[in-house]
Amino acid sequence: MSGGASAETIATLTGATPRDLALYHEALTHGSSGAGDYQRLEFLGDRVLGLVIASELFRRFPKAAEGELSSRLHALASGEACARIAQGLDLNAHVRFGAQAIGDGGRQSDNIAADVVEALIGALWLDLGEEAARAFIIRHWGDMIEGQAAAPKHPKAALQEWALARKRRPPEYRLVRREGPDHAPRFRVAVSLGKLAEAEGEGASKQAAEKDAAAALLARLTEEDTK
Repeated sequence: MSGGASAETIATLTGATPRDLALYHEALTHGSSGAGDYQRLEFLGDRVLGLVIASELFRRFPKAAEGELSSRLHALASGEACARIAQGLDLNAHVRFGAQAIGDGGRQSDNIAADVVEALIGALWLDLGEEAARAFIIRHWGDMIEGQAAAPKHPKAALQEWALARKRRPPEYRLVRREGPDHAPRFRVAVSLGKLAEAEGEGASKQAAEKDAAAALLARLTEEDTK
């Protein structure tokens, strides 16, 4: 990977013939390589992804209220969704890493995978324009958009509602630990409802760990409700 991915590889990944290979090489370069990184393209790709998904949701769900559309957008443009797409493309196998990052598990990082797929979208937008970027997004996110029978509820919001409905104290989150290198950190967070119950979760960001913890506690409480 020292010279960057070939035009054929980029075409296979994106479904379009590239014009400016340098953009895609930048999108597939991690900061640990010492040869630049994908962060600026990730910034652009994140906004393009949000715009395309938002416009598709607006078109496909004409009766949905703003709150429902926002919930759907949040789930579809989340790091988890992006990582799932990146894994399907095996994107991390094409990323240029430094030796230390590889040793630290960079190629297995969902966080990096999610960033890279957004950077690739940014590169597509700059190189081939809106339609090429939109086509890539619809091809890979289309089934998820159609598969949303109902707007998903964020676990933290669902847990908050569970507590309010039962006149319990609101959930409290605390960071248990942070470990791993800066480019692939892991967070562990605990959430509690007073003395009623507590659960822990992990993630590549504090927000992801809080979401995981909330989902774990909500699952436990829901199971107890059904007993």
